[in-house]
Amino acid sequence: MVTNGKTRMAANGESKMAANGPPLTLLVTGAGAPGIRGTLYALRHNPDGRPVRIIGVDTQTKVVGAVQADKFYTVPAPETDEYIAALVEICRQENVLAILPQTTRETVKLAASLGQLERSGIRAMVSEASTIISANDKGSVIEVFRRLGLPAPVYRRATTENELVTAARELGYPGAPVVVKPPVSNGMRGVRVIRPDAWDVRRFLTEKPQGLEIGMEELIAILRRGPWPELLVMEYLPGCEYSVDAFIGSRFSVAVPRVRESIRSGITFHSRTELRTDLMDYTLAAGRELGLRYAFGFQFKLAHDDTPKVLECNPRIQGTMVASVFSGANVIWFGVRELFQDPVSNLPQPLRASEFLRYWGGVGVESGHRFEI
Repeated sequence: MVTNGKTRMAANGESKMAANGPPLTLLVTGAGAPGIRGTLYALRHNPDGRPVRIIGVDTQTKVVGAVQADKFYTVPAPETDEYIAALVEICRQENVLAILPQTTRETVKLAASLGQLERSGIRAMVSEASTIISANDKGSVIEVFRRLGLPAPVYRRATTENELVTAARELGYPGAPVVVKPPVSNGMRGVRVIRPDAWDVRRFLTEKPQGLEIGMEELIAILRRGPWPELLVMEYLPGCEYSVDAFIGSRFSVAVPRVRESIRSGITFHSRTELRTDLMDYTLAAGRELGLRYAFGFQFKLAHDDTPKVLECNPRIQGTMVASVFSGANVIWFGVRELFQDPVSNLPQPLRASEFLRYWGGVGVESGHRFEI
């Protein structure tokens, strides 16, 4: 779905992002994230043809984005006091105009530091801190959907062993599997499907281990090693999974749903656009209720009756968000335009069906030369 609002055009009636403008220097965090190459593609193949210069940063040194960005720096962990100061100094040295975060752990820190960054002349493509905190909490997102009357999974919060066991039974275990996950996590960290018969000899010999399924006794044995974490215990949704790439701006909004046909360790390896109006409507309604801006995403899974129910929100650039580019909506670039107060007013072309396939590749570096395979 695409929605339009009413705002003024740029003072001269033209986009500030015209192709004949100087290179736009942007800093992209998470240069080691799986989606870094897709993000760089979306920025460099923007619909305005505007040249961009990309500074990549990561907490690790040996990451693929180090050779794919125009320049690369290592930075302290986002949880440290030195993180923001390091970003500000890099931005000063490289004349960076805006920061685009790619990882969950950085979004809250950047949102809480928006005032400090703005005083240094730096923009950051994040929503307000309170919005980010709510959007990162899966339980809070479910409550937003409930408040709006949108489909949402049944869940319980559990902070003790007894609460975990009780919640699982209330949701039908052991007659039905249930899902446990931390309220705040990403990349399938901490997610488990609890089944009474998680594995048998046939599966052990014929399937690759994925680490997703576990028995209740095995899970409790791990958690007893403490400290016991807060967990969400949720109904198991057996259907296919969707990811929705979205943008909310001052002039218009758009959402692009895609089926996650193949997922490995939380990373999409094959997705297919499916322009379901229900998923578009749910995403934009919940995004507005949360107060989200710029590029973000939601994930859904189908229940037994094929009703799509929300799993989580990613209030940042999603790992496979580049797929929206091939469907006619470069939501990452739309976010950049909005950030520079040059909002897009409509899609450059109608939404269309597309597929995205990820493959294993690599970069070899030898004597200053780079080889991509």
